[in-house]
Amino acid sequence: MTHPKDWSWPFWAAVPLYPYGRRRTLRKEIVEETIWTFDQLHGILYTIVPIRMTIVKLAAGGLLVYAPVAPTTECVRLVNELVAKHGSVKYILLPTSSGLEHKVFVGPFSRRFPQAQVFVAPHQWSFPFNLPLSWLGFPQKRTQELPDDSSLAPFAYEFDYAILDINLGRGSFVEVAVFHKQTRTLLVTDSIVSVPVDAPEIVQLDPYPLLFHARDNALEVIEDNEDNRRKGWQRISLFALYFRPNALELTPIGQMFRDALKAPQRNLKTYFGLFPFRWQETWKQAFDALRGQGRPFVAPILQILILPQAPRQVLNWADQVASWDFQQIIPSHFDSQLIANPRQFRQAFAFLEKNPSVSQESSSNENQPLLEEDLRFIKELEAGLVKRGIATPAKEKV
Repeated sequence: MTHPKDWSWPFWAAVPLYPYGRRRTLRKEIVEETIWTFDQLHGILYTIVPIRMTIVKLAAGGLLVYAPVAPTTECVRLVNELVAKHGSVKYILLPTSSGLEHKVFVGPFSRRFPQAQVFVAPHQWSFPFNLPLSWLGFPQKRTQELPDDSSLAPFAYEFDYAILDINLGRGSFVEVAVFHKQTRTLLVTDSIVSVPVDAPEIVQLDPYPLLFHARDNALEVIEDNEDNRRKGWQRISLFALYFRPNALELTPIGQMFRDALKAPQRNLKTYFGLFPFRWQETWKQAFDALRGQGRPFVAPILQILILPQAPRQVLNWADQVASWDFQQIIPSHFDSQLIANPRQFRQAFAFLEKNPSVSQESSSNENQPLLEEDLRFIKELEAGLVKRGIATPAKEKV
């Protein structure tokens, strides 16, 4: 039985994201006796989504860890239960260069498992200063960069991997997709997601953020029921992926404060009644288009700001990944297990092509792009960044 003190994460100020210093961990077996996911939460205020670590049992004994999460007492205990049965943590992989929400946990996690070799994606950088990995807590003698050639890695017999490395000028976007041959499982970090209709189990452990966002205005009472949990989750998903979807309006400041004074619940937990959102009825249509019957897709911020910086490079990487015979995908956010094949993975990157080819096996829903009106805010953000010289214009589609 877990105790709240086991959820404590004292270093939360390094990346001050919700739930700050109290992080629950939920372990789930994906492939019997072989693959497990460890979910925690992260987000801004009450806009929270899962962040996920995946552990794979090695054929010769021992464990490989992909994208560590916060090594709380609870998390380490859950890992050590696998260690007791399957052998020590042998390899720890940081599969991204820019995701601080992933990077910040690797140093502390690796110190809890001092025998493990630590492999990191190339071109690591940190904000606002590009600090050496040792300054970020990585064990200097045990940390090395992943070889470009996956056959040179010590775990090559069981895994293939492909590195996407995009030079953005002010840093890099790097993602390492890893293929576990035995179970035909693909591990990815941020490149592919799928959004479930209902909130994942880790989010349901404390439903308050769901209920907070289920309201239409500050005057509504926060009420816990299945419909509100579902509504809150779907709106959170729109927030997290679009920042400001078309169905969302901001409440004028004066009205927001007047509503706060009348709110039925006014305390720190409710932000003293402040609720600056108004949802149009079209929000449900926006979510249904985003979900697309569970299809894997590329998150909007990557579609607009990142991947168009190197479309040919991205498509070559996607082609390499799609050459592997996987049958399921485990991303590091949102849905934990996508039953998807290489064709569906590759189709998710069709937005980078001038004339995307449509397989006869593909349903029209799989090829449905995200709604243009919901992408408007991110496109305006991109235009502002380009105008200020912070970002460069997107390259032509291939």
